[in-house]
Amino acid sequence: MSEHNETAIAELRREYVRGGLRRKDLTQEPMELFERWLKQACEAKLSDPTAMCVATVDEHGQPYQRIVLLKHFDTRSLVFYTNLGSRKAKHLAQNNQISLHFPWYQLERQVSFLGKAERLSSTEVIKYFHSRPRDSQIAAWASQQSSRISARGILEGKFLELKQKFQNGEVPLPSFWGGFKVEINSVEFWQGGANRLHDRFLYQREGGEWRIDRLAP
Repeated sequence: MSEHNETAIAELRREYVRGGLRRKDLTQEPMELFERWLKQACEAKLSDPTAMCVATVDEHGQPYQRIVLLKHFDTRSLVFYTNLGSRKAKHLAQNNQISLHFPWYQLERQVSFLGKAERLSSTEVIKYFHSRPRDSQIAAWASQQSSRISARGILEGKFLELKQKFQNGEVPLPSFWGGFKVEINSVEFWQGGANRLHDRFLYQREGGEWRIDRLAP
């Protein structure tokens, strides 16, 4: 990279002026505030407001990140679905510690979760799988996620083959497809502020209660 490009990137910055986050704005339960922010992200028509960065760690301690869509949440957990042969699922089978991050930068906001991931039951997975569009169900069969393929045509050919196979009946749930529920123990809310004086609040579970601390930006 040229020195000019490095300088140009280093000089990219803007002020965060959308407003702050004060203690009076917080809710007793973090998921109440998350639900409010998610609703506002949807109302602002952000692209993929439910998209979250999922971070896992392999057996060597190497972290990996990827974008996954949130499909459900409640007062204690968040849910996503994936191929159980995927890299993330293999990581979680060995180490179920996980981090989830919502990068709502258009609203000058971020939300980060820490927790433990547990496999969903077959009943929960089947119910969601059959709610998906039919082509998405077939695509789950066509892709051995994270495996090496020599060309896209192979994947497309497999999809068309399976579409023909399942054309007259229900698409069955693949044995290698499932979901995870992340039981949360920490949530951080970040709101951009002027002069880089951002507002950060950390919720941490202590027994049956949540401790709330303001963090320096």
